[in-house]
Amino acid sequence: MGTDIHGFVECRATFGTLDEEDAAWHAAISLDLLYGGRDYDAFGCLFGVRNYAGFRPIAEGRGLPGDVSAQTRDAYETWEPDCHSSSWASWAELDQVDWDESADTVDERVHQYTFTPDHGRVLTGKSFQDIQSRPERAEWTQGDVLYRVVRMIRRDAIAETSEWTPVWMAMQALADVHGSENVRLVVWFDN
Repeated sequence: MGTDIHGFVECRATFGTLDEEDAAWHAAISLDLLYGGRDYDAFGCLFGVRNYAGFRPIAEGRGLPGDVSAQTRDAYETWEPDCHSSSWASWAELDQVDWDESADTVDERVHQYTFTPDHGRVLTGKSFQDIQSRPERAEWTQGDVLYRVVRMIRRDAIAETSEWTPVWMAMQALADVHGSENVRLVVWFDN
């Protein structure tokens, strides 16, 4: 059974003088409209869910924000009790991530590569194998497949152009208008 992510990009409008009602968070767009993937490396890097790559998560286990928008709370409640690992991260945090930061540990999965006609190699999968006896960067071949023990960096989990690009673009656009601290991604997961 796989793990999927759900949630909303939320925004707090900053036009004019904020009064209490205007300062409320609003669900700007459903994550389902921006992201349709199931990327465990990204889930682990961002929120500590299925963190096989051993990242120090950016925003693990924060729960729903106390001031979450009504639309986000309602959507979350439709998933209860089948959802888990709710959390959130502001655009200010995500915009400051060091994407070249290494994971704390080597990936629990062995990375599998196939060779290309120009003598390069392409990542074709990751599998759980016993790597206890193999050091970091160890590699071996079986047939036409190269296996490697890898310590990933954040950029490996979420490349500059990836399925997450529309999410980052939407958050950046809202932050350009309302400020980085007034835009956040609120998520939860289901199995």
